[in-house]
Parts: sequence; C-alpha cells; structure tokens
Amino acid sequence: MKKTLFILLIILISACKQQPKEQPSGKLKVVTTTTMITDLVQEIGGDVIELEGLMGSGIDPHLYKASQGDVRKLSQADVIFYNGLHLEGKLVEVFEKMNQQGKRTVAVSDALDKSTLIGSDYFASSYDPHIWFNLEYWEQITSFVTKELIKLDQNNESVYKANEEIYLKKLSNLKEELDKNINTLPSEQRILVTAHDAFNYFGRSFNFEVVGLQGLSTATEAGVKDVQRLTDFIIENNIRAIFIESSVPRRTVEALQKAVQARNHEVNIGGELFSDALGSAGTAEGTYIGMYKHNVATIVNALK
Repeated sequence: MKKTLFILLIILISACKQQPKEQPSGKLKVVTTTTMITDLVQEIGGDVIELEGLMGSGIDPHLYKASQGDVRKLSQADVIFYNGLHLEGKLVEVFEKMNQQGKRTVAVSDALDKSTLIGSDYFASSYDPHIWFNLEYWEQITSFVTKELIKLDQNNESVYKANEEIYLKKLSNLKEELDKNINTLPSEQRILVTAHDAFNYFGRSFNFEVVGLQGLSTATEAGVKDVQRLTDFIIENNIRAIFIESSVPRRTVEALQKAVQARNHEVNIGGELFSDALGSAGTAEGTYIGMYKHNVATIVNALK
C-alpha cells in the first residue's frame, strides 16, 4: 500500500509541475470526494462552476484509494472539498501533499464546532465523521461552502448566495417532513440496527438508538463476537427489522439475520439504506434530500 501511495504522490508532483494544456472554460474548477459533498457543491455552484466528483454511487469512502486519474483531477482543480475527520482515510497523505504544493483543500467538517461532534476512538480524528446525517450541520456546511466558493470566485457571489438561500430553504422543508414522518413511529420502536455505525448523528437528531454491526468504520469486518452480541440484542429487544447499506456488502447483515433465525427468532431485512454514498445519479436517492427521504421512509415503514 505504501508503495502504491508513493507512486501516486510522484504522479501528483509531476502533474502539478506539468499540467496538460486545456482550453480554459473560465469557470472555477472544483473537485469533491464523497457523493454528498458533490451534490451540495452542485446545488451551490450550479452552472458557474466546473465540478468533478471522485466517488460515485455505492462507493465506500472509508476504503477509497486515489487512482492515477483522480490524482490528475485533483492537481488541476482550483479547490478541493472533502469531508475530513479521517473519513477519506486513504486520501489523507494525498491531501497533505496537495497542501504542500499550494493546492486549496477544504475539509467541510471545519465548518463545525468540534465540541458538538460525537467522539470516536476508531478514527485518527477522534470524531465520528458521518456528519451529513445531522441536518443542522449540513446547513452550517452549506453556508461554509458558499463562503469558500465566493472567496475564490467573487464575480459569481450573487449566484452562490442565491443558490445558498434556495438550498437552505429546501433543507428546512426537509426537516419538517422528516419530523412528521418519524413522529408516526413510537419512541420504543426507534431502534436502528445497520451494517455499520454510520447513523449516530441521525439517531441523536431523531431520538433513535443506533447499533451497528461493524462499528464506525468499514475498514475492519465484523467478527463472530459482533454477530453474537447483536443477535442477543435483537432478541432481547424484539426488534422487527435490520437494514443493509448500499456501500457495505449485504452478506454481513444477512449473516446476522441467519444467526437470529437460528435462535428461533424472526427478524426481517427492512430494506437498503444509503449511508456513506448517495444513490445512482439521475434518481431521487442520488441527491442528499432524496437520500434522506428514502432512508427515513424505509426505516419508519419497516419498524412500525
């Protein structure tokens, strides 16, 4: 792995020194990492930026490694937006090298007061990085991204601010809709069991107890003890449904279901949730708002 990373960094240095000549578009060139950030930047930047997202639907950012093509895209960007908090753990050294080369890199998590985050011993940052599941955080990040874009492209300040206002209104409407849907689910049934602990900010926001099979990161797979622990928990709490995730192999949750059934207890797979990545481009779930609506509808319908 270190050898691969070294090669990518050499490519990066070369790309920064000798970028291919391209016809300038006159637009700010922006590169993003996760699909959630790509969607947000697209909402704010609209047609006045040139945007490229590195990760697509179903891609796990915990495990993502930069390709030669990614490094070239990063080296040619005017600004790079990434999550931070060690979510994109295998890209950290690449970003550090970018900074040394004078490239503008922005961790959207820098918009947040770290004292309000959920702590974690599993990440180098010491925080749970799944911040997009807190709508108030996402509103703060929206304004933060808007300010960063304006710093680099003051000519389009009015566009960025207008798009920010529209998107913040959409997020406010989303919160009202989700509250209404979740309030149909009794508090004692708000126990969410998923493939990994990506939903703790969601749980804190909407009063769910969240239990993940793999913990916060998918970098390490669940073991026999994890399955046994969660099997006991499901039976003791008479949980009706557990959930797979789009960016995590479904076999982990299917193994958990079989372990529960072996104990003469029935638990359903309640559906697929989008955790570390949005759905396919062009679908409702391919947007942050559509993803959130899908997740909540799936959870509520399965747990009722």
